[in-house]
Amino acid sequence: MTTATAPQAPKRKAPDAATAAALKLFVVLSRAHRAINERVEASLVPHGLTIAEFAILEALYHKGPLLLGEVQKKILVSSGGITFLVDKLADRGLVERQLCPSDRRARYAALTKKGETLMAQVFPPHAEAIREAMAGLSRTEQKQAAELLKQLGLAAVSSGETG
Repeated sequence: MTTATAPQAPKRKAPDAATAAALKLFVVLSRAHRAINERVEASLVPHGLTIAEFAILEALYHKGPLLLGEVQKKILVSSGGITFLVDKLADRGLVERQLCPSDRRARYAALTKKGETLMAQVFPPHAEAIREAMAGLSRTEQKQAAELLKQLGLAAVSSGETG
């Protein structure tokens, strides 16, 4: 009986310490994001919502009617994506479009009564799922992580800007 041996990986130069640390952080952050998102998505499945749909509903639930461009900036999707998602939610009777009195070209998105009722049911268990997902850190550590990740995000945005 013969045993197979795995092919050898080519020898590559190891990254410098700064690059290695950044790569490790990226992998750890990506895995944490995936694990938390899977948990949060599971809390939305019984209500037939995706994370993106919920993000729109949540923004409208807490902020009230918003211009579509404002919703887009809050949930970080393309303008075509926001139109598609709002259309989907409107088809389900959860969101309605309203005219902007000062600009006839602009439209607000607003929750309907049905959307308000759904969010009153969905938001508390959603918030609890997030709390449970973050329970591995103390409140102080959560605040520190939030500050560090905000700093990381701002630095990533500014380093990607061209001038």
